[in-house]
Amino acid sequence: MKKFLILIIPIVLLSSCSEYQKAYKNEDADVKYEVGAKLYEKGKYDKTIRLFEQAAPAFKGKPQSERMFFMFAQSYYKTKQYYLAGYQFESFASSFPKSEKAEEAAFLGAKCYSLLSPRYSLDQADTDKAMEKLQNFIDNYPTSTYLADANEVVKVLKNKLEKKAFEIAKQYNTISDYKAALIALENFISDYPGTQYKEDALYYKFDSAYQLAINSVPSKMEERLNNAKTAYNNLIKFKGDTKFKNKADAMLVAIDKNLQQFSK
Repeated sequence: MKKFLILIIPIVLLSSCSEYQKAYKNEDADVKYEVGAKLYEKGKYDKTIRLFEQAAPAFKGKPQSERMFFMFAQSYYKTKQYYLAGYQFESFASSFPKSEKAEEAAFLGAKCYSLLSPRYSLDQADTDKAMEKLQNFIDNYPTSTYLADANEVVKVLKNKLEKKAFEIAKQYNTISDYKAALIALENFISDYPGTQYKEDALYYKFDSAYQLAINSVPSKMEERLNNAKTAYNNLIKFKGDTKFKNKADAMLVAIDKNLQQFSK
């Protein structure tokens, strides 16, 4: 019995491969569709793509076109070819607006762009595009079953953009351009009032104000020390038990010590 099973498996594989090869070489688009659909159901997405790429031009307007083009888009999606999948899903939703798959296609088309979104440190053009696509989906399908998923993806993308903006602002502090850091960090806090990076932004704003003050010429030092003290108060007001408290308190002591010379 085991020998029989060992023999039958290669025969089945050869038969499947042979069917694909015959369909690939066959000029009949219907044959390509039928074999491609079978392969899709078996999870052979790469082969499905090759057959559907050949059959697609002949299938526009045909009764089977709706099913074929959805499988076509899904095959690109399953093989992580997100640019092509996004295009195919959007094309499907536009071509078959009354299809029961139109809503799913619209969501997956938007999601494809989010899957193309790179890590926060890189250019975020694809992230911006994904945000736009997902917002369009949310606006067009406000009661969608995919709404919670869409909002979760938007949340992840927003966090990535916030992280990018914060790291850019923080970078001015890192390179000791404290004047630019104060402006950039203030703009960041203003642009993202509910950001999870607010504590960090307030600390680096304080640190930038502190560094600018203690390295100032005497004529500007008093004003800048007081500005730094205000920045400290803003940090503590936001979070009294901030993770930066030890460092911040040590800097406050230095600020008060330096201010004493101006009270004489």
